[in-house]
Amino acid sequence: MLYTNTLIYIELHESEIPWLKIFTQAPHKEFSECSSEEKKMIWDALDIIEKEMLVYFKPTKINIASFGNMLPRVHWHIMARFENDSYFPEPMWGMKQREGFVLKAPVEPFLEKVKRELDSRL
Repeated sequence: MLYTNTLIYIELHESEIPWLKIFTQAPHKEFSECSSEEKKMIWDALDIIEKEMLVYFKPTKINIASFGNMLPRVHWHIMARFENDSYFPEPMWGMKQREGFVLKAPVEPFLEKVKRELDSRL
């Protein structure tokens, strides 16, 4: 677990690309069930994570998604995408397009920076 407080928690998703997930602590099924405080906390966390991904990894695009079909619980995916990642331009759940993608920057310094930002701003 990268970050937790009384309203949300954030995890790293095991992937070839930088991919974090934000969950509500309460088991809401739909975003409309969240309190105003939970919604604000999610948006603030999304903003922090996206900005840090852009600065650190310099991706082609950031993807943000909320599905919940497999896990019917409010959660958001934030992914740094690269033109040469294995699935681009398809979604990470799509058809693999190529082999051999290697992330150029280590993930650990990014995670440490995100954790510091989350701790100081949420």
